[in-house]
Amino acid sequence: MSSFKDTVPQPARAADIPEINQLISAAVMQWSLPERVKRLSLPSYYYHAHDLEHLQLVVLQDEDERIVGVAAWEAASPADLPADKYGLLLHGIYVLPERQRQGIGSALLSTALAACQATGMDGLLVKAQTDARAFFAAQGMQQLPVSNPQRDYPHRYWKAIDLAPSP
Repeated sequence: MSSFKDTVPQPARAADIPEINQLISAAVMQWSLPERVKRLSLPSYYYHAHDLEHLQLVVLQDEDERIVGVAAWEAASPADLPADKYGLLLHGIYVLPERQRQGIGSALLSTALAACQATGMDGLLVKAQTDARAFFAAQGMQQLPVSNPQRDYPHRYWKAIDLAPSP
């Protein structure tokens, strides 16, 4: 097994969508949710070729060119962000269950953070699935308070980007 520390995720192509959705299915089916809930909600996590028009979708491949991780993001709604901030919304990071804890998720998150910096955004927002909260906290993301339980997703995490040039 290779290390993904120095591997760079690549933009997804329309031809990758079936493999991406298989990966998402495998990842979601590992979540700590009732089987029926996973089965019913799974189609809402799938991507389609037209998503490539408005989402940044990246994949990470192993040495056999098999997709082992995927991440997607777009501009976040200002209503979801900390006051007076601009950011990207990370739709998700999905890693094949047998390849988790090998740096794939971290590499994908680093790519999303680099996209924030490259576009002059203040940070990255994620609405994390319950099972992923520990991952995002371990990556230095701060959980945002729930101001309005009727509107706010309960597991929102924010990572500010330092836009200051390096000396």
